[in-house]
Amino acid sequence: VRVAEYGGGSAQSGGSLRLSCVVSGYRLGSSNTYCVAWFRQVLGKEREPVAMFSNHNTDYANSVNGRFAISRDNGASTHHLQMDALKPDDTGTYFCALKTSPWRCTASAARTADFVYWGQGTKVTMSA
Repeated sequence: VRVAEYGGGSAQSGGSLRLSCVVSGYRLGSSNTYCVAWFRQVLGKEREPVAMFSNHNTDYANSVNGRFAISRDNGASTHHLQMDALKPDDTGTYFCALKTSPWRCTASAARTADFVYWGQGTKVTMSA
């Protein structure tokens, strides 16, 4: 199973970016058999979950709720994270992660140890 992120880069505060997460080697069939999450990590801090997708449900960290949206391409193994109204605090490395269970697939409950498959991360930087 492989997870790969695409997108990222620089944006101005108030701007938008779109990240994509492609899963290969695992069939994302019935959506209740997996959880895809986006985590964000800032240098020196732990990875924190920001957006979750499972069983057609989505969940977000308070810090991004209303600004970020996670979605899945119909019938595809690609999930997107649309990030709008970006703020300086959104700077960080964004990781996509997959686990083959919807258990604890919420931003408040998710733990990095729950996820087996991780992408390499993609950087998001807010410019002045």
